[in-house]
Amino acid sequence: MIRTSFCILVVLVIFDFPVIESQSLKSDGTHSARFPTPSRDFVEHAALNCRRQSAILTDFGAIGDGKTSNTKAFREAIRNLTSRAGDGGSQLIVPKGKWLTGSFNLTSHFTLHIKEGATILASQDESEYPMLQVLPSYRDTRFASLIYGSNLTDVVIAGDKGTINGQGKSWWAKYRNGGFKSIQRPMLIEIQSSENVQISNINLIDSPMWSIHPVYCRNVIIKGVKISNPIDSANTDGINPVGRPIEMLLIRRFSCIAPNGAGIAMGSEMSGGIKGVRMEDVTLHNTQSAIKIETAMGRGGYVQNVWARRFTIKTSKYVFLMTGSHKPIPRDGNIPKAKPVVTNINFRDITGENVSTSAKLEGMKSNPFTGVCMSNVSISLSPNASKQQFHCMDIVGESRSVKPQPCSLLPDKHPGVRFECTFPTEKIPIENVVLKRCAGHVF
Repeated sequence: MIRTSFCILVVLVIFDFPVIESQSLKSDGTHSARFPTPSRDFVEHAALNCRRQSAILTDFGAIGDGKTSNTKAFREAIRNLTSRAGDGGSQLIVPKGKWLTGSFNLTSHFTLHIKEGATILASQDESEYPMLQVLPSYRDTRFASLIYGSNLTDVVIAGDKGTINGQGKSWWAKYRNGGFKSIQRPMLIEIQSSENVQISNINLIDSPMWSIHPVYCRNVIIKGVKISNPIDSANTDGINPVGRPIEMLLIRRFSCIAPNGAGIAMGSEMSGGIKGVRMEDVTLHNTQSAIKIETAMGRGGYVQNVWARRFTIKTSKYVFLMTGSHKPIPRDGNIPKAKPVVTNINFRDITGENVSTSAKLEGMKSNPFTGVCMSNVSISLSPNASKQQFHCMDIVGESRSVKPQPCSLLPDKHPGVRFECTFPTEKIPIENVVLKRCAGHVF
């Protein structure tokens, strides 16, 4: 699992591309003039696909006063639009207002467009969240997320800075009081076993649990998303993708504040493995750790081929944190002896300031982390920084131009020779996808 934790400004970009297509849409499926004059019912966004069919939430009796439940309206709207999905896809527009609702399911070839000034408010009534089956990756029964979808193709959640508010305070309080011992709280957005998923240009606040949870999905774009959860909220990770395994993930132009967690974390609850992760142009403020890789004996799986470059870190307890002693998951009362593999982990072009400890790197006895590489790393320390800046155990690797001086387990193996840790130059396939410009009135 890769997650962001307590992030205030989040942009997880899988790929960037120009926009190439524009069209105006009527609710009857016909086209109006291209590039119409903007109005109350005008929508515009970049998306994987534009939609031929459109409707507004108020067409289904919704009331945007922040008090009236609109669960029935959301569900009826999407049920109605599902029947039109085969004819160019469908779109539901959420206009300005505060739209209180419980959980609702998305459909394929569908866009949920949240306009600027529109807020989807999560109901605090637990009965409005159906219970879902346990996932193979988790032990607990779970509430359905506020916005949920399973086995979908081509689904978009987009907007022009519209908001989804999880109203999580009551959920956090009950969780801290032991009210959810074997039940997972709802996420804001969970998309499961789906492909071609886009979440872009929206604000997410106060999630009951994780904010965005793509599970067993392929081809996912999360772009231009701002996530805000209070520092004292309970386990409200920003973005938690889970795969079988996770492969070819690109995190670019990402900014985060995480006083009680990691900016980017990998490996705590793997569902097969993590392979081929690229992270670049990242700014992290006030984190417990900037980059964390964690696992334990019994978890199995792997974290391999990870590359990070151009990180700016401002105030952190640790810059690099790697541990093989994270909490194991007991199964049927026994802890399996499956050994996780952590190898080929590369960090380069990283600066940090006001740091307490540069690195804590602890593999496992008889199962070390290998291929750890650091180059061009410059870390300035806080006034009360640890005397020992690199804590290293059961790792194998190398370093070049790292300040403070790294531990002896990260020696300079190429003295006198120009050397940098690797970062792939070839694009991954999804970077070649081009978004379309979708624009139009709804009549």
